[in-house]
Amino acid sequence: MSSSRDSVRDSIVSSRSTSSRFSSLLSPALPSSRSSTFPIPLPSPTLPPLPSNQKRIVAIYERPLAKSRGSEVALGAWAFLFSEIVQYTQKKVSGIGEFEKRLNILGYRVGVRLLELLPLRDYLYPVSSLRSPPPPSRTLRLLPLLSYVHSTLYRYLFNRTADSLEKSTENEDEYMIGDDDMVVTRGIEVPKEMSELSCGALVAGIVEAVMDGAGFPSKVTAHSVPTPTHPRRTVILIKLDPEVLARETAMGK
Repeated sequence: MSSSRDSVRDSIVSSRSTSSRFSSLLSPALPSSRSSTFPIPLPSPTLPPLPSNQKRIVAIYERPLAKSRGSEVALGAWAFLFSEIVQYTQKKVSGIGEFEKRLNILGYRVGVRLLELLPLRDYLYPVSSLRSPPPPSRTLRLLPLLSYVHSTLYRYLFNRTADSLEKSTENEDEYMIGDDDMVVTRGIEVPKEMSELSCGALVAGIVEAVMDGAGFPSKVTAHSVPTPTHPRRTVILIKLDPEVLARETAMGK
């Protein structure tokens, strides 16, 4: 009988010691100096400093939204990159129409991202003296959006506004943005057998994405229109969908 009591007592003591081990983990008290069966892991150490001649790589999502000074891409680097894009695309197509379509698709992907980035950047880091600028709002009329593309979007891309913004005298659904010396085509020499090709289709894709994303669906194309004074002049033709004109007419009344 005494042996059974001793066994029960030993089991209770062992259970108490085990529970005390787990309670030390759940208790908010400071850890004791004695070693624990289940030690609490220490926080991960900070990254060691890099040598002075090395820089730590920063992910693109960790960069600030504000466009800092000196973040512009060098013209030579851009010309080299774009020439490689043109050469690669040329090997994958069989005609000028398909060539321009691929450049247009590439620019469209860029324009979709710019449509979200630029209003947010202007709201968080306003250039004007307004301390609390109004939040970004959707543009409902056509002319303010075209002015936005002609000035704000173009200035962000090429550090200057476009040279002209005109309405077609023949068709009511066509507008034209003129660029006397498009930056993207400065390093491109189009051969004579491909004189109808306009590498400005990349910029046309950017403009088309902005128009579509803003609720003004349209078809945007680029055309080389050289003049004696501006041999590299490019015209971006914006052809609006009929629903855009119908909405403009209804809102104008």
